[in-house]
Amino acid sequence: MNKETEIQAAVFRRLLAHLDNRKDVQNIELMNLAGFCRNCFSKWTVAEAEKLGVTVDIDTAREQVYGMPYNDWKEKHQLPATKEQLAKFNELNNSINSIA
Repeated sequence: MNKETEIQAAVFRRLLAHLDNRKDVQNIELMNLAGFCRNCFSKWTVAEAEKLGVTVDIDTAREQVYGMPYNDWKEKHQLPATKEQLAKFNELNNSINSIA
């Protein structure tokens, strides 16, 4: 692994640690503000592994991102989305889908 890749990997681990320390920030809030969330990292992990000929299933990827099984994380930390959060999420997704 070259230095650039090592740095990128370290930054990603640091980002995951930061998100782990901010369990109060809900995925829907991340999606509404930034267009990605913890689940996106899991899906991207699966997709990038596949490009390299490596099989990583979604549950394994989620556990890497969440630091525990996904269902356990949801049960302990995920709050129900508010009507406002859902409305904004749907509005953003509709505008993205209309562009595609």
